Amino acid sequence: MQLQGFVSTDTPGAGRLKQALWYCTNAVVFDSWLCPFYGPKRFLLRLFGARVGTGVVIKPRVNIKRPWRLDIGAHSWIGEAVWIDNLTSVTVGANCCISQGAYLCTGNHDWSDPGFSLRVEPIVVGSHAWIGAGARIGPGVSMGEGTVAMLGSVVSSDTLPWHIYAGNPAVTRRRRALRTASRIGLGEVERA
Repeated sequence: MQLQGFVSTDTPGAGRLKQALWYCTNAVVFDSWLCPFYGPKRFLLRLFGARVGTGVVIKPRVNIKRPWRLDIGAHSWIGEAVWIDNLTSVTVGANCCISQGAYLCTGNHDWSDPGFSLRVEPIVVGSHAWIGAGARIGPGVSMGEGTVAMLGSVVSSDTLPWHIYAGNPAVTRRRRALRTASRIGLGEVERA
């Protein structure tokens, strides 16, 4: 059986000049150690069409495919070597942490299609979520508010709010409990 040519449902969402300018900006400012400052990175992301909240921290060596399809809520943190492979929209809520080396992937090939077409689906990360170092978030995943994807987890389906997930594929381990504001520092935990 002879395979047909590669077919893609991916559309860049920007003209070639904008894509080329972003490619250079991403390589020099984001996916490098040359600019350790957060303010200029937030400014550049907004300039290229991203919606970026106040106080967002973007560490060095972050690779963002298409900023015009990115929304990051206030006071979220994007760690070193994070790759946001956003062929379609990626929404990160407020007060999130995406740890070092995490990979958010919005596209996958249809292995049942002889043309191996590309399918893209958005990713939504709820506010107060934490994606652990080296974790992988797959196309179409909606992570609930307060969800934790532990170190190296592979999340390929939606998660429940305020739960902790681990493994490949990631499964729920337990409910996430937070210390209450009045008890912080006392070592007591509010039980869910």
